[in-house]
Amino acid sequence: MRIGFFTDSYFPEIDGVTYTIKLWRERLEAAGHEVYVVYPDGDYDPDDREIPVRSLPNPFYAGYRLPTFRRPSTLPDLDVVHCHGPASVGLLGRYYARKRDLPSIYTHHTPVEEYFHQATRSERLGDLLGKVYVPYENAFLGTFDVVTASTGRIDRDVEHVELPVGIDMDFFQPREGDWFDGEPVIGYSGRISNEKNVGELLRLADAMPDYRFVIVGEGPFRRRLEERAPDAVEFRDFLPREQLPGFLSSLSVFVTASTADTLGLSTLEANACGTPVAAADVPPFADTIGPENGRRFPYGDVDAMVDAVETCLDAEWDTRGAVERFAVSQTMAQLERIYREAAGAEPPATTPTAADSPTASGVAEPGTD
Repeated sequence: MRIGFFTDSYFPEIDGVTYTIKLWRERLEAAGHEVYVVYPDGDYDPDDREIPVRSLPNPFYAGYRLPTFRRPSTLPDLDVVHCHGPASVGLLGRYYARKRDLPSIYTHHTPVEEYFHQATRSERLGDLLGKVYVPYENAFLGTFDVVTASTGRIDRDVEHVELPVGIDMDFFQPREGDWFDGEPVIGYSGRISNEKNVGELLRLADAMPDYRFVIVGEGPFRRRLEERAPDAVEFRDFLPREQLPGFLSSLSVFVTASTADTLGLSTLEANACGTPVAAADVPPFADTIGPENGRRFPYGDVDAMVDAVETCLDAEWDTRGAVERFAVSQTMAQLERIYREAAGAEPPATTPTAADSPTASGVAEPGTD
């Protein structure tokens, strides 16, 4: 099949959506499909199947760009349209599918309304924009043939198929060697932005002065957090992709206080590397982090956060089994079924599926959310 991914978030920006699209594309193409990625242009050198849309700098959220327009007639012929965002590029994909009477799929990655407070720096204005935005997205999603989301946390008034974005279990696995020479280290990897609540880790570090903390990532809140971080907290830039499993394997505990994740891919990647996770007791972690792979704490309760981390430090863990259900091989098998059913097609008997296909994980890319 010729599949078009229409995304409002892509390289060089680093986030969970970007790496999900990269991983899905690799798997689908290894199984014999052609995947085209339509994305906002930026400081990135595309290959033959990556199609940029002219875009402008985003004054509200550094690093992301505002797509403008590209004529649908300049796009290749597709069999399926799969949109990964509700902004300009997603709208282009939906328009393309409607004009050509093609099956249309939408994957809900991000509760966009939770980012408005950071973009506007006003809680009142952010709330107002959210009240306007959610009905718009409800109406937009209602025009697709299939809507998918990683967990039950979608908060939209549409029927959806639960489709986890998937972990590359072959790539994210325990690695030999210890980055920290046996020293217990509490860490985090991902975007450092308002909705990730990385500042809670600084409060945790104040409450656990005998431990070392390492925070890996970049984002609009990093500088202000570095300025007030305790001495025991070290900030590092995003890691090359191939180094991320080594870092995650070397941590004693991975901690997140994020309240805006739809799956929390970085927490599951840490689990796949054998590291327990302490996470805020909010969706989706109420569904993904349990007794087998970590502990949850009420958001904002530092004492409870300390207790959760200490439990993770004191116990022995075998966390991989708890996240096998999120393996990308299962995601790809389900996604191909969705495509076939939407297109009314049957799989050729001798064609390998994306679930069976290896991922080209050796490319050095910065770390993921």
